[in-house]
Amino acid sequence: MVKYPDAIIMVFCKTPTPGQVKTRLIPYLTGEEAAQLHCELTEKTLRTATQNRLCEVSVWCSPTIDHPFFTALAQTYSVDKHLQQGADLGERMRQAFGQVLTRFSSAIIIGCDCPSLTSDDLEQALGQLNQGKLCVLAPAEDGGYVLIGLKTPQAALFENMPWGTDKVLELTRVRLQSLSLDHHELDTQWDLDTVDNLKRYRSSL
Repeated sequence: MVKYPDAIIMVFCKTPTPGQVKTRLIPYLTGEEAAQLHCELTEKTLRTATQNRLCEVSVWCSPTIDHPFFTALAQTYSVDKHLQQGADLGERMRQAFGQVLTRFSSAIIIGCDCPSLTSDDLEQALGQLNQGKLCVLAPAEDGGYVLIGLKTPQAALFENMPWGTDKVLELTRVRLQSLSLDHHELDTQWDLDTVDNLKRYRSSL
């Protein structure tokens, strides 16, 4: 039995194709090494999401769902696989929330780039949604966010957003205010996108 049966955590993950994931770490890492790091971080994320049986967890794959890595993840962690749909990250997130919030009262999306995110952070996010907050965010040091949780679909949070820039968090806050959405922010986290982040991650192991 899970602690929050009306909630779901969606883990957004790219196919680990060398040269197409963790590209900002190349050439410090080879394409193969970057892809291997991506797999390592994804496994860590799935362990974090599933370890305390907080709620249902699913993996949302892009651009394909049938890669052997995803098949192995689904079996190892007993999670469902879904294909991300949409032209950009915002559209894919909007569609995912739209799909699951017909069946769950709360939903959270996390990526696989944040080794600092803990099971306690996830539980805090789920708890805030369960207590009535309409949105939960975990800010990132680079000006984005590493977690977003919602009670209802909110298309305006995902449209015409400059993804991958340091303006994402600031713009999201502005839109939350304009929509009068009561939201809660978790502690600030850090993404593993740069060589400095990689060194930080390795020193923390």
